[in-house]
Amino acid sequence: MELKTVQTQHVPVRYLEGGSGPALVFLHGAGGVTAEDPFLYALAKSHHVYAPLIPGYGDSEECPEIRDMLDFTLHTWDVVAALGLTDPILVGHSMGGMIAAEMAAVQPNDVSRLALIAPAGLWDDDHPIPDLFATMPYEMPALLFHDEAAGAAIMTAGRNVEDPNFLQTYLVANARQLGMAGRILFPIPERGLASRLYRIKARTVLVWGDSDKLIPPVYAHAFKKGVARCELVSIPEAGHMVPIEKTEAVVEAVSRLG
Repeated sequence: MELKTVQTQHVPVRYLEGGSGPALVFLHGAGGVTAEDPFLYALAKSHHVYAPLIPGYGDSEECPEIRDMLDFTLHTWDVVAALGLTDPILVGHSMGGMIAAEMAAVQPNDVSRLALIAPAGLWDDDHPIPDLFATMPYEMPALLFHDEAAGAAIMTAGRNVEDPNFLQTYLVANARQLGMAGRILFPIPERGLASRLYRIKARTVLVWGDSDKLIPPVYAHAFKKGVARCELVSIPEAGHMVPIEKTEAVVEAVSRLG
């Protein structure tokens, strides 16, 4: 994947691009995305993938004009326009799924194919979503992965997550991007999306890991109920990071859209 820059009204946006085939825009979660992401490479085998970084992530500039959910939604539509894309397949994971769903609700005639992978955006008092901002690094693998040991190895690349030096580096590196994510995820990841899901016209594939402990599968059924043309693909032995744990299964589900 090649890292590039595109200019929008407010800020230059960094994005990853690669592959060939139907245009596909991937919106990342709160953890960000890198050029080495195996899920992007898998998508790029059959699609022309564009993966914009939310301002404040990676080496991208911050954008104070993005303050709330509507700003995130319109900003991302500005990115799509700046890339010269018309009706790309829109794919979002977690926070990115929340943004993708809002985009499809706000401009329903501009999205015909939508893939939501364990999206945030809804809230159920009986099944509260854990506070990501109060979670320590060493707690993350158990929260995000079905296979905690494998998840820890992926997240740390062999580093000791309880080492104070690692914790300091981790917290500093994430403060910038989580500060941006917090504008729509803190204190709870809910900004009224439930009342707008009915506006989504796109053919939608909803992908969920059966072992998701961050956003439990009960939310999958709430999304399916709210979106008219929605197919739910449940993937066993996979947690919230289902694109990493079960890459081929998620790519297959997305590929149903074309």
